[in-house]
Amino acid sequence: MSEHVRKAVVTAGTGGIGMETAAGLAAQGWDVTVVGRDPDRGAAATARLEEAAGRATGRFLRADLSSLSGTRALADRLAAEGPLHLLVNNVGGMWTRRWEGAGGIEASLVLNHLSPYVLTEALLDALNAGAPSRIVNVTSSAIMAAEPVFEEAEPPGPYYGMAATGRAKLAHLVHTMDLAGRLGGQGIQVVAVDPGPAATPNAAQMTIDILPPQMRPLWDQVQEWVTRPVTEAGAAVLAACTGPSHGAGVVIGPSGAPDDSLLQYLTEDVTQAVRAWTPRLLGD
Repeated sequence: MSEHVRKAVVTAGTGGIGMETAAGLAAQGWDVTVVGRDPDRGAAATARLEEAAGRATGRFLRADLSSLSGTRALADRLAAEGPLHLLVNNVGGMWTRRWEGAGGIEASLVLNHLSPYVLTEALLDALNAGAPSRIVNVTSSAIMAAEPVFEEAEPPGPYYGMAATGRAKLAHLVHTMDLAGRLGGQGIQVVAVDPGPAATPNAAQMTIDILPPQMRPLWDQVQEWVTRPVTEAGAAVLAACTGPSHGAGVVIGPSGAPDDSLLQYLTEDVTQAVRAWTPRLLGD
């Protein structure tokens, strides 16, 4: 990796949308660090990045972002390396069955909100040192399935994976917009991007039980949506990473153009509730 080339970090960058984003960045001349859990996938990702760039441009860092302590360790390492120009918080996911990360918190909440929150806050000095820089947070239309109740870590009642992920993504969109306002004028642009559904490995594991009962009549349509090529979804994220600045707090849609449709879910009540809820969960 080169000392003077612009540096990017892509979480969950060893496959799916993250890999497409990382490869696109490498092809445009970036040095790219991909973060994941599997060293074999990491080696394959690094090889693809170098093929895309035609030079040694990729690096894999192993980290389990379902663990907040693992996330903090990754952040400490990256922060110690100096200026950073692009952080892509692509990590996330949606699961049919509830599971917990290493800290005992429901995993979709950790991966879709808490870990990217912690990583971003820890890397602000590095991003400021690399300014003009950019933070790109991957969001999702699953927000439409969210139960916007932010009192406990999880809302009462049965677990439905799409609703759980939507709630976490809703919380993180609040943080994204707050961060955009806080960093305005500092040379760090904050962007959210909804890449849309795609044929990712995560999507291939979904069953109808992932949907709340009222949404299950849409199952056939959901299955059709996730046949969309992952390259198209990756192109939307790449546009958010390298496209022109559209101002503070923009949301890029699946077409790669600004799309503010998800912002309608950020009501004042939701925003205020999330602002109090997230620090409580993190013990801040």
